[in-house]
Parts: sequence; structure tokens; C-alpha cells
Amino acid sequence: MREQETEAQTARVSVITLGCAKNEVDSEEMLGMLAQSGYIVEHAHSPEDAASGTDVLIVNTCAFIESAREESINSILEALQKKKRGEVKKVIVTGCLAQRYPKELAESLPEVDGFLGTGQMDRASEAVRSSLIRTEQIVEIAEKPHHRWAKMPTRVRLGSPWSAYLKISEGCDHACTFCAIPSFRGKHTSKPLDAILIEAQNLAAEGVRELNLIAQDSTQYGYDLYGEMRLPQLLHSLSEIKELHWIRLFYCYPSRVNRGVIEALAGIEKVCSYIDMPLQHSEDSMLRRMRRPMSRAGYLKLLNEMRDAIPDAAIRTTFIVGFPGETDQQFADLEAFIEEARFDRVGVFPYSSEEGTPAADMRPSVPLRIRQKRRDALLLRQQKISLSRNSSWIGRSMEILIERRSQLDPASAIGRSFRDAPEVDGEVIVRNCTALPGTFVNTRVVEARPYDLTAEWVNTRTAH
Repeated sequence: MREQETEAQTARVSVITLGCAKNEVDSEEMLGMLAQSGYIVEHAHSPEDAASGTDVLIVNTCAFIESAREESINSILEALQKKKRGEVKKVIVTGCLAQRYPKELAESLPEVDGFLGTGQMDRASEAVRSSLIRTEQIVEIAEKPHHRWAKMPTRVRLGSPWSAYLKISEGCDHACTFCAIPSFRGKHTSKPLDAILIEAQNLAAEGVRELNLIAQDSTQYGYDLYGEMRLPQLLHSLSEIKELHWIRLFYCYPSRVNRGVIEALAGIEKVCSYIDMPLQHSEDSMLRRMRRPMSRAGYLKLLNEMRDAIPDAAIRTTFIVGFPGETDQQFADLEAFIEEARFDRVGVFPYSSEEGTPAADMRPSVPLRIRQKRRDALLLRQQKISLSRNSSWIGRSMEILIERRSQLDPASAIGRSFRDAPEVDGEVIVRNCTALPGTFVNTRVVEARPYDLTAEWVNTRTAH
């Protein structure tokens, strides 16, 4: 048995990550713990991408909406085909899909060697070891999910070395009628402040210059541990880490964006004047059906307060269209609202009915073609607003984080400004720029499009 365990701990483990940035952090933590336990680790973009000869292939799944579940199931089936061909020995399924449907998956996919639910990344090494020395299927799913913070010195990074996500809390205490996340991510659990600072210092020492703070609700940070919301204090503490240049804030719950949060965004130099604040709708009766605590007037008041304090604030939000009962008039209210609110960035999602949520039983439902039509119409309207917001930067100076060379023009580089979050927002083309990726440069904006900007390189400042 001891020989089996020694062999198991020198095995090659590959992780596939599906879904959001929170899953990416979970995968990085798993890889870090597995590497610490002596495994040879790597990340694969898909099952086909995983190297032949992999001993354990882990599929870290998403179950947020129907399309995400389909992608997760397809990836699991592809992984099992790889196992059937003898290219991998074992397949383990982790994450949200495993947590949400443990019984159904275990029964329908007996070829899967193990299931590991959410909040249990600290058990990844044990799950891998057990799968390699046992023949029976392993199912480790907590009946009531609760995140346990992994104690580990470092993560194995998947993205660019200069930009990283840092999860400050997990789970959610809100009861939005359309959302199933609390059922498989559990209640809100903050990561202790000291642990966050240690993790941030480790990331900075590895070369991270942009730190992106993520959670299900960033604005609730600290309440469960300290009896008060401590996001502003956290931002101040993180800003003292010398190597960090940008700190970016995601997933803020609008009713909890208070004066303290606004003052931190306005007053801390390293904190980007950027906020991701999902509103979901604007019409008051729709907001009540969604069980969202604010109103249209409250949203506009908050936006005005933010812009009074931070005139150049980049505000990102998301909306759901086609929620059960949404009428043409209510959708028209949303169209009028975005004209008045003038957001910099907007994401729009057709409503997806989620099993077990109150909204799944609401009527009348809106036909899919209408949902998609409304999404397209709202995005088209927002394009004109985004172009206007971008055009206001023409002729102004802007600091850009360079990330790669342009494939169309070898003399140009591609980067992001403080207004552009990784993966979800626009980019800036910097002409005549030879700066290396990971470098911050000063530019002057010369051209605007709905999503992207073009700028001229003025001079460079390294990200050290």
C-alpha cells in the first residue's frame, strides 16, 4: 500500500477550468496544493488539450446557467472518452455542477472516478490520491455547502503573470429570485484579512501588478467575521503592498455601495476608478419580482453620488432581459434607464430559468426569441452610449497596461486602461509602442470605438 501511495504522489494531474474567475482561483488553489503534495501539475484548456499519459484529469465545472451546464457535461463526456481510449487513467469532477447535482451525476456517470463539491479545494490532494489507489467511485459533497479556505503558500497561476484574481469571500446571503448560486456555493464566508494580505503579498512577489478582487458580494466583505463591512479597510491595507499598481473591484451589490466604498474608490491611488455593480433591471415592479432591494430612483441617486466623487469613474453593470412577466413597457423603461444612466460597460443576459429558484415558477414566461431580441436591442443601444463615453477620452492622457503585441500591426501593442477589466471589457491599441507585456505606459488617446480605444505612446513606466 505504501508503494501505491508513493507512486500516486508522483502522478501527473491536469485541471480544466470552466466558468467564472472564481472557478479559476479554485483551480489555481487546487494546482498549488497538488504541487505542494508532490504531484506533477498542469492546466488544460479542454479535455482534448490534456496531454496523453495524464494520470488524473480534473474537470472544474460551472452550473450557473443552462449553457454553462451543457458545456460542463460535454467536457466531462470528452474527458471520459479520453479515459476510455487509455489516454488518462482517472477522471474527477469538481465544482458547482458536482455540488448541485451529485446524485444524478454519480448515477448517470459511473465511469467518473470521483466527485468533489464546492468549498472543498483543500481536499483536492486527498481526492486525487484516493482515486489512484481505489477502484470505487468517490463522492465527497457536503449537503450544505460551506467554503473552507485552503491553507497554502501559493497558487499555480493560469493567467498572465502581471494580473491576478483574488477571492475575498465566497457564497451569498441574498435571495434574488432568479439565482441558484447560494444553493451550491453556500452562505457568505469572508476570507480573514490577514490571509488575504499574505496571499496578495505572495502574488505581488511573483510579479502581479494588477489585483482583481472577486466574490459573490464584495461589499459584504468582513461582516461575518468582524460584525461590520470592511471592504474600505481591506482596500486601504492592500494599497500598502508596494509592488501592486492597480486594485480593481468586482461584484459589488448596489444597495451596499455606501459612502465608505465610494470614498475608498475616490481616495486610494492604487484602487482603480472602476466598479462592477450588477443592477439586473431598472423598472421598480421588476426589481421587486427579482427581490432586489433598490429602486430606479435609488440607482440613479447612487450613480450621481459616484460620479460627483469620481468624475471619470468607469461603471460596469449587467441586466437580465425577458425575466418572467417582463412587458414591452417594462423593457422600454430599461432602455430609457440606460440612456439616462450612461454606463461605460454593460452586459446583457437573456433570462435563464434555474431549477429550485422562485422565478422558475413565475408566469408568464417570455418566449426565448423575445428574450434574445431584447438582449440585442439593449446591447445595440448601449453601443452608442459606450462610443460616446469612450469618445470623451480623445485627446486625454491615459495609463495603459501592455499585454501583447498587435497581430495586425507589428509596431503596435495591445493593452488595457483602468476602465477595462480583464476578459470582459475593451482594449486599447497603442501605436508605435515597443514596451514589453506587463509594463505600464503613458499614452494619449486619439481614436474611439464602441468597445476599444486607440492611443499614441508618450513614454513608458515599468510595472516594478
